[in-house]
Amino acid sequence: MSEDATLAALPRRRRRVNGAAIALGAYVVVFLGFIVAPIAAVVMVSFSSASFITFPIPGLTLRWYWRIVEYRPFVDAMLVSIEIAVASTLLAALLGVPAALALARARGALAAVVANLLLAPITVPAIVLGLALLYFLASLSLGLSFVALLIAHTVAGIPYVTRTVLAVYRALPPDLEEASAVLGATRWQTFRHTTLPLIRPGIFAGGLFAVLTSLDNLPLSFFFGSANTSTLPVVMLSYMENQFDPSIAAVSTVQMLIAVVALLVTDRVYGIEKLTAA
Repeated sequence: MSEDATLAALPRRRRRVNGAAIALGAYVVVFLGFIVAPIAAVVMVSFSSASFITFPIPGLTLRWYWRIVEYRPFVDAMLVSIEIAVASTLLAALLGVPAALALARARGALAAVVANLLLAPITVPAIVLGLALLYFLASLSLGLSFVALLIAHTVAGIPYVTRTVLAVYRALPPDLEEASAVLGATRWQTFRHTTLPLIRPGIFAGGLFAVLTSLDNLPLSFFFGSANTSTLPVVMLSYMENQFDPSIAAVSTVQMLIAVVALLVTDRVYGIEKLTAA
C-alpha cells in the first residue's frame, strides 16, 4: 500500500518541479528584459533621425556618431578618460599586487583589518571619497590637475586589483613557491617564473574591472575636472544640461561597445568562468 502511494505521488511531484522551473524561467526572462530593454533602447535611439531623443525612432541615421567626432570636447574627454583609465590601472596594479601577496600569506588580525581597509574606496560613497580626496590633494597643492585625477582613479582601482589577486593567490598551494626555492631560485626568480604566471588571471581581471570603473566614473572625475582634465562622463553630463539630442545615446553606445569588447577579449584569453571561479 505504501509503495502504491509513493508511485501515485511521483507524477504530482514532477508537475510541481516543472511548474517551479517554468516560473523560474519566466522570472529570469522578465528580469533580463528589465536589464536589456533600456540598453537596447539607448542603442536604437543612437541611430534616430530625429534631432531630439524620442522612442520609437522615426528613421535611421549615423549622423549622431559623426557628431561625436565633430564635437571636439567629446574627443578630448575620451582621450583623457583612456589615459586616466590605463595609467591608474597600471598604478593600481603596481600598488595592489604586492599588497595582495603580502596579505595572502599573513596571519593575524592586523592582516584582516588591512585587507578590509583596502575595500574602503568601494564601500565608501563615491561622492564622500571624492570630497575627501579633493581636500587632501588640495592641501598638497595638487588641486584640479591631471595628477590629482590620476591619484583619485588609482585609489578607486586598487581594491579591484587587490581583491582579485588576493583570491587567486590564496587558492594557490604554497608548495609551488617552496619547491622553486628548494631548486635554487631566488625570490625574484620565484616571483617571475612561478608566482606571476599563476596570479596573472587575477591581475588581468582586476585590471579590467579597474579600467571599466575608471571609464565610467563620474563622481570622482566631477570633483577633479577642469578645462584640460574633464573625462567623458563629466563632458556628457555638461552636454546634457544644455542639449538633449541622440549624440548622448551614441556616446553611450560606444562606451558599451568598449566594455563588451573588453569582456570578449577577457573571455577569449582567460575565460570568464575561470576568473569568476577564482
